[in-house]
Amino acid sequence: MSEDNIKLFDSELKVMDILWREGDVTAKFIANALTKELGWNKNTTYTLIRRCINKHAIERSEPGFMCHALIPKEKVQEAQTDELINKIYDGSVDKLFSALLSRKRLSDTQLEKLRKIIEEADE
Repeated sequence: MSEDNIKLFDSELKVMDILWREGDVTAKFIANALTKELGWNKNTTYTLIRRCINKHAIERSEPGFMCHALIPKEKVQEAQTDELINKIYDGSVDKLFSALLSRKRLSDTQLEKLRKIIEEADE
């Protein structure tokens, strides 16, 4: 799986979140963290780690079943955002923004940040 075609399920993203937050850690560390955070069984976590390895999202090394994220969080966020826009908003970014902005009043600070983002995208 290339970085441009990343499809991770929510459960796999929980595993990746540990790696993005902590850096390279052992599978045991990930299993313990997800047991503590989500109440997951260790076997479930190891299965998800193997799935991520098969998808080339995680690289395993020895000793100690060390796990290393092969894809940055930003690439997954981009791919997931593109999928959301295409699936839910017919590929229309303006429909996405309209839906987001109609649901919650933004503060002046948030509006100013959005203006800056739009200006930078326009350059």
